Amino acid sequence: MGFQELTPKELLGAGHAAPEINDTAWHVRWDAPDAPDASEVLAALPPEVEFHTSGSTGPSRCWQRTREYAWSEAGMLAGFVSAGVHGPPGAVVAFAPPLHVYGALATYLMPARLGVPVWYRKSYVGAMPEVGHGHTVVVATPWIFSLLLRNIDWVRSLGHLTVLYSSAMLPGDAHTLLEQAGSGRVTLVELLGSTETGGIATRRWSGGEPPAWTLFPDVSYGTESPSAGTAQDTESAAELVIRSPRLGHQPGQPRPADWRTGDLVEPVDARTFRLVGRVGRLVKVNGRRINLDETEHVLRTAIDCEDLALVAVGDPMTGEQIDLHVVSTPGTDLSEVPALLGVRPRKVHKVPRINRSKTGKLLHHQKTPVTEPVTQPRRES
Repeated sequence: MGFQELTPKELLGAGHAAPEINDTAWHVRWDAPDAPDASEVLAALPPEVEFHTSGSTGPSRCWQRTREYAWSEAGMLAGFVSAGVHGPPGAVVAFAPPLHVYGALATYLMPARLGVPVWYRKSYVGAMPEVGHGHTVVVATPWIFSLLLRNIDWVRSLGHLTVLYSSAMLPGDAHTLLEQAGSGRVTLVELLGSTETGGIATRRWSGGEPPAWTLFPDVSYGTESPSAGTAQDTESAAELVIRSPRLGHQPGQPRPADWRTGDLVEPVDARTFRLVGRVGRLVKVNGRRINLDETEHVLRTAIDCEDLALVAVGDPMTGEQIDLHVVSTPGTDLSEVPALLGVRPRKVHKVPRINRSKTGKLLHHQKTPVTEPVTQPRRES
């Protein structure tokens, strides 16, 4: 797959939401002598930049933020990927569509802040671009880790690779990439945020156990967030409430003062916290507390299937229960699910697909029809 050559002015003129900017592969040289400066980039953006939620937790909604705050956040991302001994990158290879807030900031604007060339495509198919042998940033979506493993020689040819990632829980391939690339050759820079808030927190690591999350420089805990030392375990973790000047607002509405993120956290200090899970993704079944995101990760590494999802459901007799949705293959074996899950799922739905947003998030309503009778996993004798 080739990359269409665009000038920075052509990219800005089309806009981040244009179909030709999201659906086709392109290459822009922000290091060109005639590339627009910061004032010209800002002037090319609309005064209020609009983004729409994915619809993973309800109807899609429009959220606006000023172009100045979008440009500011792109600068923070540029700083995150430039930190460390390897310094600023010399190139960006991006896979996050600019239509969404993460792609708009990281794919569309961050290379302009860095002043480096960027290659973009959203397809899994095609060769990796020739970017030289220096420090390179990949703007990743969940499936990109698998692509990088398939192109491990390209990864090893680089002076250093920084993978910028903002989505659901890291896939298992991310840990495999760190191992196969070699010691210290890849750095992960994770972002926590949403369409409504923009970036909230980040963490940077290259192996071992991931560190705690650190709030963005302009973000602070809201008045309702827990204080450090008050949440000692997942039983007492509290929802993260934040304050930020970059909070989005709906058209015609004022910007909110605080935002309830839906993330359950245990604060470490005034700037860092441990992420426990999502509100609604921590359930207690038969007295056992289960983090559905972490458990999905365990199941994916152990079960041969195309996709799977755990969905919390209510039960009139026992309260909270779990349903397993699985897109099976001929070799899918679900006999170990109860042992891996720690409880027996209420139901197992074998489905042709699982409805997800473009960034991989599980959509709130799974309307996919069941293609096989709903079955209980067989009991071990």
